[in-house]
Amino acid sequence: MGSLYSEYLNPDKVLEHYNYTKETLDVPQTLSRQVALVLIIILCCAIVVENVLVLVAVARNSKFHSAMYLFLGNLAASDLLAGVAFIANTLLSGSVTLHLTPVQWFAREGSAFITLSASVFSLLAIAIERHVAIAKVKVYGSDKSCRMLLLIGASWLISLVLGGLPILGWNCLGHLESCSTVLPLYTKDYVLCVVTIFSVILSAIVVLYVRIYCVVRSSQAEVAGTQTLALLKTVTIVLGVFIVCWLPAFSILLLDYACPVRACPILYKAHYFFAFATLNSLLNPVIYTWRSRDLRQEVLRPLQCCQKVAGGQGRRDGTPHHRLLPLRSSSSLERGTHMPSSPTILEGNTVV
Repeated sequence: MGSLYSEYLNPDKVLEHYNYTKETLDVPQTLSRQVALVLIIILCCAIVVENVLVLVAVARNSKFHSAMYLFLGNLAASDLLAGVAFIANTLLSGSVTLHLTPVQWFAREGSAFITLSASVFSLLAIAIERHVAIAKVKVYGSDKSCRMLLLIGASWLISLVLGGLPILGWNCLGHLESCSTVLPLYTKDYVLCVVTIFSVILSAIVVLYVRIYCVVRSSQAEVAGTQTLALLKTVTIVLGVFIVCWLPAFSILLLDYACPVRACPILYKAHYFFAFATLNSLLNPVIYTWRSRDLRQEVLRPLQCCQKVAGGQGRRDGTPHHRLLPLRSSSSLERGTHMPSSPTILEGNTVV
């Protein structure tokens, strides 16, 4: 075991594994590749900003302190960290990868797996909450807030353990024949284990939602209010988008397990599948705000405040910032009301 961990700081190990699993290590820095990297960075920055706005909205408004919105906030937190992890992964990819030590490589890839795990477990927690709220006709009271927070904490703890297993020893250092082609320092067994766990959890979530919809369509449907049904539709859309975005990436990882080394050239294009999966973290905040008017107003409030500050700065700089006052109706003239002969009045200024 000591010899295994001694390899973690060996700067030549990553190069050795990539030489074994990859057909070529030449990564031409073409203009199209550089543009693609810039676009990915911009996309990830948008992911961070969107999810920060959602978290701020949930935190500042007590209306969103219910179990459902707290679980959505937890999902936004995992998407936020996913955006940060994707930025780090992009900046440390390409030729930079070959200069990383194994521990740096594990940190780079492990952070992405941790955020993915947190997203999956957040979806599971949301499904359980919806099932409890609708199928069992119960809500989270103050006495159950601790249980809800424990559920969120447990999801992150499990995600940390699951994403940290390779750095704890479940890797293929010293066993090249068992290495993954897509993730050359991970064993194929670990990749298969993670994908299997995620698939089982997602299948369980689908079963829960099917059961919930059966309850809603039954004679007990009157127990679910309009807002509850709207939230149910929202989280169902979130689940569907997650499956659509991540299914190609899960498929490529399953193919990686089945293919011998260098036998499936499509595995060398896996980064396109993971880039597509990144869209999930971008779309989730859009779904929240699109489906909930209250959340949309709260999310847009910081942007409106910035606009007001900019408008105030414009007035201090001497830039006119006026709004037309409503004109009196013609009925005032008919009643003999005196109308001043001055020109149109604008708020804060008079046009002569």
